Amino acid sequence: MDHPDRVARHIARNLLGEASTPEPLAAGAWSTAYALTVAGRAMVLRVSRYGEDFAKDETVATVARSVLPVPAVAARGETSGWAYALSERLTGTPLDDLDPGALAAVIPDLFEVMDAISRIEIPGHGYGVWDASRTAPYRSWPQYLLAVEHEEPRTPGWRAALAASDIGLEPFERGLATLRRLAPELPDKHRMVHADLLNRNVLVEGDRVSGVLDWGSARFGDPLYDAAWLWYCWGWYPQWSSIDIEAAIGRRWNPDPAALRAYRLHIGLGSIGYCATRGRWDDVALNAEWLLALA
Repeated sequence: MDHPDRVARHIARNLLGEASTPEPLAAGAWSTAYALTVAGRAMVLRVSRYGEDFAKDETVATVARSVLPVPAVAARGETSGWAYALSERLTGTPLDDLDPGALAAVIPDLFEVMDAISRIEIPGHGYGVWDASRTAPYRSWPQYLLAVEHEEPRTPGWRAALAASDIGLEPFERGLATLRRLAPELPDKHRMVHADLLNRNVLVEGDRVSGVLDWGSARFGDPLYDAAWLWYCWGWYPQWSSIDIEAAIGRRWNPDPAALRAYRLHIGLGSIGYCATRGRWDDVALNAEWLLALA
C-alpha cells in the first residue's frame, strides 16, 4: 500500500471493528487525516510514515486533557509500513479559516492556551524536538537553535537545492550569522513548546479554542517560541493584516525583543530549508526576504 487513502481504508475495514468508510479531512506535511465513525462515535483516523508523532500526541493527551482541549488517542499501531492513530473528533473551525473579527475575538483565549501549554509537565531530557521516549537531542536551548544549519532526516537535500536555486545560500547564511550572535544571551528554559499553532492545528468555537492538535513538532525550550511562531507566520495570512500581532504579543508577555528576533530567525531558517526540500520556491523566496530583513 503506497497511498494513505488505501491505508486508511484497510485500517477501517480490518483493524477498527464497526468503522465507516474514511472520508478525507486534511493532509499535512507528515500525516493525512480522515473522518469516520467507529461504533457510532465520530473519530479521526490519521496515517503517517512517522508513528513517533502519534506517540507524542498520546503522551500529551494523557497528561494535559484536564487543562487543554486535546483529543484522546483511542488506538495506535502500525500496518504495512504505515503508522496510524485513532482519536476522538473535536469540533470547531480551524484558526486559519477565521476572518479578522473572529480571530481578534479568540486571541485572548489563544494566548491563555499558549500559557497552559508552557505549563504542561512531561518529564523528559534535553532540548529541542523530543521523541517518543521524551528525550530531545541537545544539551541546551541555544545549541538546539543553532543546529538549524544541519539537515534532518525529514528534510534531506535542502542545502544543495537552495544553493542551486536563484536565491542561493546568502539569505540563510546571513540569518544564521545573526542567530549565532544572539544565541549566547538567550534564556535556557526547559518548558513545553507546541511549535505549530497554525496549519489547521487549532480549532475554534466562538471566542474559545476548542482543540489543540498535532504535537509532532513539540519541543522542550522557551515557550516564547510559540509567540514568535505566530508572529513569523502572520505574513502568510494577508487577511489578518489589520491585526497587530506584534503589539498583542508585547502587551501579553512584554517579551525580550532579542529573543523574539532570534526565534523568528530560527523559524525562518527552518522554513526556508523545508520549502526548498519540497520545491516550494515562492515560499523560499518569501522566507529569504524576511530573513534578510531580520538579519
